[in-house]
Amino acid sequence: MHRMFAQGGKICRHLARRVPLLGSIYHYLFSFFGAVAYGFPSRKLMVIGVTGTKGKTTALEILGGILDRAGIPHALMTSLEIKIGATRERNRLDMTMPGRLALQRFLARAARAGCRVAAIEVTSEGVRQHRHRHIRWSAGLLLNLAPEHIESHGSFSRYRAAKLAFLEYVGWHGGTVALRAAGEERKFFTRALHKKGITPHFFSPALLEGYQLSPFLRTSFNKENAAAAVYLARIAGAGAGAIRETLRNFQGVQGRVSYILRDPFRVVIDYAHTPDSLEKMYVHLREELPRGKKLICVLGAAGGGRDRWKRKEFGAIAGRFCDRIFLTDEDPYDEDPRSIVAAIEEGIPRAKRHCVTVLLDRRAAILEAVRCAKAGDTVVMTGKGSELWIHGPQGKRIPWDEEETARAAIAARVKKESP
Repeated sequence: MHRMFAQGGKICRHLARRVPLLGSIYHYLFSFFGAVAYGFPSRKLMVIGVTGTKGKTTALEILGGILDRAGIPHALMTSLEIKIGATRERNRLDMTMPGRLALQRFLARAARAGCRVAAIEVTSEGVRQHRHRHIRWSAGLLLNLAPEHIESHGSFSRYRAAKLAFLEYVGWHGGTVALRAAGEERKFFTRALHKKGITPHFFSPALLEGYQLSPFLRTSFNKENAAAAVYLARIAGAGAGAIRETLRNFQGVQGRVSYILRDPFRVVIDYAHTPDSLEKMYVHLREELPRGKKLICVLGAAGGGRDRWKRKEFGAIAGRFCDRIFLTDEDPYDEDPRSIVAAIEEGIPRAKRHCVTVLLDRRAAILEAVRCAKAGDTVVMTGKGSELWIHGPQGKRIPWDEEETARAAIAARVKKESP
């Protein structure tokens, strides 16, 4: 059966690229046939979907920690990992919400392993390609909304519509729909859902009152993620004890505000890949910075036509908050890396451009940023997080490990300074 899908899929994909309507039908049918092939596994599980522009992985990792402590067998599919019961593996699928048969295969494995809950990151691209369909969702939660994937969807309104389509699908089929209480998007989504006869529920950091939070969870953006996790954990049946222990001891998520070094200077890795998340990260780090010390950033932007509008904004934000700026590669795909960096630099105020160093080799940029840091400074690398590859031209994937690269840069500096 899988061989038949594979052969048919090649033909369908060829046609789908040329006829948009056929593309939609192709994705819808693959979603349906995947569910059929695996016997509609979502019917045996409580399936939870988390969508939003940022924070999905962190929210689900916190949720997974709570479910672990509560003794609730569960599965997670995030951009970082695929976890089924006690088995964990890195997500090497190169996409957060995989298409074709992968999502239904994951749910089938979770059901066979005896999981009661399966939690999935839901992306706008996945919804656009009908990957959310033919799954019985018990709950769908929108974390936040900011401009993203505009080139892919054609406009922000279409991107927002994809998020709404997922929530509507959950609500139509009897699942719980939840929105952030304080979000600017609340009004739009509440009105749109009410028109479909769906009444959303709301979550906020007020859910965290009375709980002691680990240092990782005390930032404003992670409080939102933690509140979402607590809300979903309660739906899944977790008790207050499991929630309390997880929130108090949660150490963080690889590649998300990860402190690689704290003394004599700080080295931080974060996945921030939107203007909003980048600004919040820089604000947080500046608040931690001792007076007179510098914030040094290693910054790039994705190529391949992905969200070109962000590049100039990245530069403007870095120019406002950073004292030294190293511009470098992130994922150039088939674009000239120099044009990507030039677009970022265009957003940096002219008065600040003397602080800019361009090193397209990301490893060299990290090495130099760490080398120039003084005691009390902070070096932050954004955009890659825990990703396993740098995507180059013609589909080339260069193996990458941001944390390992940062540690190597620190070791090189220590070796050079040793007597």
